[in-house]
Amino acid sequence: MKRVAVYCGSATPEDTRYIDLARDVGRDLAERGIGVVYGGGRLGLMGAIASGALEAGGEVIGVIPEALVNSEVANHACTELITVSGMHERKQRFTDLSDGFVTIPGGVGTMDELWEAMSWAQLGYHSDPVGLLNAFGFYDHLIAFNRKMAEVGFVRPAHQNILIAADTLDELLEKMAAYVPHTPIFRMKADDL
Repeated sequence: MKRVAVYCGSATPEDTRYIDLARDVGRDLAERGIGVVYGGGRLGLMGAIASGALEAGGEVIGVIPEALVNSEVANHACTELITVSGMHERKQRFTDLSDGFVTIPGGVGTMDELWEAMSWAQLGYHSDPVGLLNAFGFYDHLIAFNRKMAEVGFVRPAHQNILIAADTLDELLEKMAAYVPHTPIFRMKADDL
């Protein structure tokens, strides 16, 4: 992977482990020669991921909607800052610029980005690995929920391995590198659905 889209929160939790994690992930990706594509903000985990990667000499591409640039949260220290009209275009740019997706802790916007990356993979809009860094057990319940959707039958057997989860970045990137794309819905026949 040459670049990954990193999905994370723009908030700064009281627990400093989350900011430290984001900075470490940015640094570790840069040290591996993997560029970071992210939401283009300078606050919270977003700002920390960018700082970590930039301090390690990595490439950081921010993709931010005009409304957020106008509210002065844009990170102008990025290698490249791309301004888009809105969130749909932002997520499309993440997909176009990246070879995979890494989600670290975050809130509603982070979940929106993760689920869309998974949905687009399932449909066939991309065939890149979708990773979830379950640091500090943050995503234990989400992983269980994803498993429950599969058990009930809302996630087809062919798509049950789209979400790649691991507790450490090393393990996550190793699993993502080994990812074999599945058969997307767009290429399935009605009997398979």
